[in-house]
Amino acid sequence: MEHLFAVALFAISSSVTPGPNNIMVMTSGVNFGVRQSLPLLSGICIGFTVMLLLVGVGLSALFEWFPPLHFIIKCVGVAYLLYLAVKIARSEGGVGTNEQSNPLSFMNGALFQWVNAKAWVVATGAIAAFTSSGESFLGQNLMIAMTFFVVSFPCVGVWLVFGSVLRRVLNSHESRRWFNYAMAGLLVLSVLPVLQEIADTLNP
Repeated sequence: MEHLFAVALFAISSSVTPGPNNIMVMTSGVNFGVRQSLPLLSGICIGFTVMLLLVGVGLSALFEWFPPLHFIIKCVGVAYLLYLAVKIARSEGGVGTNEQSNPLSFMNGALFQWVNAKAWVVATGAIAAFTSSGESFLGQNLMIAMTFFVVSFPCVGVWLVFGSVLRRVLNSHESRRWFNYAMAGLLVLSVLPVLQEIADTLNP
């Protein structure tokens, strides 16, 4: 029971703190409201659970066997994150216009976990800290993944609700446009350390 409590605390603290997932969800809440952003929220929470399971059953071992794969995923991740930043910057939200962009989809949220640096740190950290080798490893991995699945919906959902509240404050096209630019900028800033790692790898 104490072990489960420790995992739950770790899941809450890592899920509710600021990061790319929460920035995307809050931005979607501002532009499209809670209902239209639920697929993105579900994609993030379910996608991370699947990622956590796969990391636990040996994806990290695959990286050890073929190290270039990690670098390839890192490069693809940077490109995808910048693509999402552009999509956020171009979100319209429908204030004073008959046209609006579509919110990010379930698949956008799920696939983003594989290129989200924070998600990798949390997933590998959870597996390393809360599992032990032996026959019970798979059960431990499943318990950790299910804990994150249950905890992530309300923790990430708080950011969606916050974005929905901001939607009432940012009630003009101009204010939302600048908000979207700011959130897109934060996503770009979050990837700068990864860009530096890539540059260091290419130019040792």
